[in-house]
Amino acid sequence: MKILFITATRIGDAILSLGLIDHIARTYPQAHLTIVSGALPAPLFESVPGLENLIILKKRPWNGHWMDLWRQTRRTKWDMVVDLRNSIVSRLIPARRRFIHGRQIDRTRHKVEQNAQVMRLSPPPAPRLFLSEDLRARAQALIPPGGPVLGIGPTSNWAAKTWPPGCFIDLVYDLIRPDGPLPFARVAVFAAPDEDHLARPVCEALPPELCIDLIGKTDVALAGACLERCALYIGNDSGLMHMAAAAGTPTVGLFGPGWPEIYRPWGPKAAYVSTPETRAQLTSYPGFDPETAPCLMTSLSVEAVAGECARLLESLGFSAPTQRSGTGG
Repeated sequence: MKILFITATRIGDAILSLGLIDHIARTYPQAHLTIVSGALPAPLFESVPGLENLIILKKRPWNGHWMDLWRQTRRTKWDMVVDLRNSIVSRLIPARRRFIHGRQIDRTRHKVEQNAQVMRLSPPPAPRLFLSEDLRARAQALIPPGGPVLGIGPTSNWAAKTWPPGCFIDLVYDLIRPDGPLPFARVAVFAAPDEDHLARPVCEALPPELCIDLIGKTDVALAGACLERCALYIGNDSGLMHMAAAAGTPTVGLFGPGWPEIYRPWGPKAAYVSTPETRAQLTSYPGFDPETAPCLMTSLSVEAVAGECARLLESLGFSAPTQRSGTGG
């Protein structure tokens, strides 16, 4: 059985499609799966069971990338095509069954629910990461055993939805204080190399023995394996937030001028906190431009985020050590 799965080019959307991929891998364990994605999220699919081919979609002018994909897939007689991009390719190649993200999808629902609607699945399958043992070993080298780790994602792809670094610093100290929900926890700071200016202040504000500096030190798949090792992750609305939730890590997402109803972290261990103002209120000022808008997250208080973190950990029955851990935990 040959299955073609066309997913997103952005990391966050690609992660949210992993629930469907997991469903397909479990339902059709003998299938030969071809996945089409952008270059950035591609490593997330390398360990998917049954993966036969991973096609990187490189955007070209005049939608030439879709013509490239058609040339690569038109000679195969597909048993199933799942297309989350609503592309012309999935309609032109031979296929016995087609599931396409089209007009029938309720775009007001969460993205995971939208994806489930494509294949008419209920309840929606939750995204999960496919991590190799090699990735997990590399992650252990970066985050060695030694007690709980608090993961922090102080960056995003849009300045308007990036909580100030100073707020993250205050939050970390509130959480890891001796009587906090994660006393004496080490702190892993995640960021891409070009996001150093946002993440570096958080690292520099921490005692060196507590800071695990992962800025620019992981690719997308290795970041997922590192997130799996965290006791809690807190981050802006971003791909890292979705990756933490898909890793099964308790996750708190921070929202301001975003769409939590569509893009909140998904899963029983996930929660989110929003600014007191709605997205409309934050973005309705004269001259608002998403490309140049400044930070619109300053009204989100450290107290509100810390409270949600404590509530989530308590609801999950997390029990933190009451003194500094050694190296064996």
